Amino acid sequence: MSNLNFTISLDILIFMEDRYLRYKHLNEYLKLKFGERTLKICVDGGFTCPNRDGTCGTGGCIFCSSDGSGEHLSHTSICQQILEYFNSYKAQRANKFIVYFQNFTNTYADLSVLKDKYNSALIDDRIVGLQIATRPDCINEDIAKLLSSYLPQYYVCVELGLQTSNDKTASFINRGYASDKFSEAVKILRKYNIDVVCHIMIGLPGENFNDLKNTIQFLNQHDIQGIKIHSTYVLKNTKLCELYSNNQYIPISLEDYLEKLTYVITHINPNIIIHRISGDAPKNLLVAPEWNSHKKLVLNGLDKILKDRNLYQGCFYKKAE
Repeated sequence: MSNLNFTISLDILIFMEDRYLRYKHLNEYLKLKFGERTLKICVDGGFTCPNRDGTCGTGGCIFCSSDGSGEHLSHTSICQQILEYFNSYKAQRANKFIVYFQNFTNTYADLSVLKDKYNSALIDDRIVGLQIATRPDCINEDIAKLLSSYLPQYYVCVELGLQTSNDKTASFINRGYASDKFSEAVKILRKYNIDVVCHIMIGLPGENFNDLKNTIQFLNQHDIQGIKIHSTYVLKNTKLCELYSNNQYIPISLEDYLEKLTYVITHINPNIIIHRISGDAPKNLLVAPEWNSHKKLVLNGLDKILKDRNLYQGCFYKKAE
């Protein structure tokens, strides 16, 4: 029995090593960067969004719930959220942590407010990084300077929600800015040595394979350090849910998603860190597709395709001229 267990364990180890060799996985990147396992603490900073308060639109993006795109919503202070995390079992899983401001637009406030919010999260020596999710149209020189002030004491990373480079699609999903704003934001952030992670979504209404190819080509022209690849899913009480209910939107199938995900992995710059390969919808809000609630279907499905076809990250990448 012990030999059998050893064989199974060895097979799993080889499988995991193969996954990390075929694309740059975030967990391995953080281990190399910080010398050990490093986890994120999701924080609700109490922000809103210019696409909700009327500054550039109302209602938010058509796929976004009333709680924003984050998975963590809290009505307690930022400091209290951090303390609660460190008093929970979650803090026993690692010794180093990155504070992740996730919900809504986490650079959308006056500089003094931003500084107070960020500082209120950095209250423990085990915190080694600050990760900020925001919109490209909410990045400017002053914000970049503020974020860079946390370097080199902390690792600083900014997530920008692009979703697609197709401005026609962007208008339909009510994104609220043109793609050139993304280019401007990346340029500003990289000027201050701040890492940039980009969100893209596969399966957006009206998009086809050419739209995805153009988005990846667009990204490869930018100095970004990471990418989050999300499947488009339908949540309750969203505009996208209305379209779905009226048979005006058909969610992407698992098979189609895996093929398009494979395209992204094999054509993206091989130096970019893959932070996520599928969006995780809140189970109590998910309407469709059903497969989205089974993350391992995506993880194992991608691994099988890459292994069976002997593919790896960036194997078809062409450097932008």
